[in-house]
Amino acid sequence: QVQLVESGGGLVQPGGSLRLSCAASGFTFSTYVMNWYRQAPGKERELVATITRTGGYTNYADSVKGRFTISRDNAKNTLYLQMNSLKPEDTAVYYCSAVFGNANYWGQGTQVTVSS
Repeated sequence: QVQLVESGGGLVQPGGSLRLSCAASGFTFSTYVMNWYRQAPGKERELVATITRTGGYTNYADSVKGRFTISRDNAKNTLYLQMNSLKPEDTAVYYCSAVFGNANYWGQGTQVTVSS
């Protein structure tokens, strides 16, 4: 049974930091490209960051470049998103996804709220 379980969300003040985790099980994590997406109220889901199977290549949305860092630990079957210098516009539900060919799995999401 495939599972992606996000954690680490919460309420943080502008300028603060959070580290999201995504624990994977039920599939061979190291063979999947992993992504973080987010969806704010009333907006479409947007791709935030991508990391390749070995972590050798990463890509970011322009809105988070220089502030967010995606990483993975294949030994622990876990994906991470380090978020620094958070802004109110980063408020959203954050989802991890796993992609391999036609397979695309999603987690249930974790809420991040940036507010003073």
